[in-house]
Amino acid sequence: MPANSSSLLRRGLAAFAALPLLTLAACGYGSEAKDDGTAKIAAGAEKTDGLDSVKIGYFGNLTHATALVGVQKGFFQKELGATTVKPAIFNAGPSEIEALNSGSIDIGWIGPSPAINGYTKSNGKSLKIIGGSASGGVKLVVNPARIKSLKDVEGKKIATPQLGNTQDVAFLNWAADQGWKVDAQSGRGDVTVVRTDNKITPDAYKSGSVDGAWVPEPTASKLVAEGAKVLLDEATLWPEKKFVITNIIVRQGFLKDHPKAVEAVLRASVETNKWINAHPEEAKAAANQRLETDAGKALPAKVLDPAWQSIQFTDDPLAATLDTEAEHAVKAGLLKKPDLKGIYDLTILNKVLKAEGRPAVDDAGLGTG
Repeated sequence: MPANSSSLLRRGLAAFAALPLLTLAACGYGSEAKDDGTAKIAAGAEKTDGLDSVKIGYFGNLTHATALVGVQKGFFQKELGATTVKPAIFNAGPSEIEALNSGSIDIGWIGPSPAINGYTKSNGKSLKIIGGSASGGVKLVVNPARIKSLKDVEGKKIATPQLGNTQDVAFLNWAADQGWKVDAQSGRGDVTVVRTDNKITPDAYKSGSVDGAWVPEPTASKLVAEGAKVLLDEATLWPEKKFVITNIIVRQGFLKDHPKAVEAVLRASVETNKWINAHPEEAKAAANQRLETDAGKALPAKVLDPAWQSIQFTDDPLAATLDTEAEHAVKAGLLKKPDLKGIYDLTILNKVLKAEGRPAVDDAGLGTG
């Protein structure tokens, strides 16, 4: 990002990145996923691109279910042959970007705002978005005793995950569309924005310190299980009810040096999404099994079922919506207008899709070349 680009967004993301995280061996960025023996290397398999391993990062969120299911069901390991899949779990986008930049991971599943920030901070040199993963799965959920209609949100306290993150930007943009004024940095104004880690938002809701939250799944459904009501599904604000919530990114050096490994991961991602959409109940169970393995606790059905239903799994990165989300961050005062030209490289993904007999996906004019 140029030196004069948004200090607000940088400060917000840096502050969140400083929150305590589990330790990824020798790097401190995330936590290594446990090896539960799910994925086995096939006899006679060969290494891909001569690599011993490919390090894949993702969040323990259902919006990252392509990665959860792909690891759990062995899709990534199958495509990478004798090259071992090494998953790592993250709590925050900035930490995953740092891990990517340091080489602690090679490829990651991540939301649009961290991807935009990582790309612009490096002046377009750190990462590329190479594919899509998920759309939707974000809701405004509220205490029905305090908020009965959209207009009642004015004057209330609404949680978002962190300053400048994807949901924070979306809520600030929606509030502005209602005619309400909010200082983006402090969160104070006609509505109060309370930046709260998704892990503690349910407790904040139960204690009454927030009146609602604009959050991704499964946090939204966790709040509903505590008595909250869904007031607005963000998907209803977008054309065709689709917007990017999770992308696939890669370190540019890794893309240049190991295109066969990148292609193998993208083949596995496409195969995983196809399997998820063809076997939704089995896929939901597999994602939950992976969450239990990674975090030690599975989601109860009353949270898992509604959360899963609100997410669409897609290989299309929905590039035009990422550009719109960047515009929303600029409008909120969290980002100076970024140059996103070149943030996408969908060459390998479209090669994979063509081999499947499927149409190419579009980069909305933001691709390489």
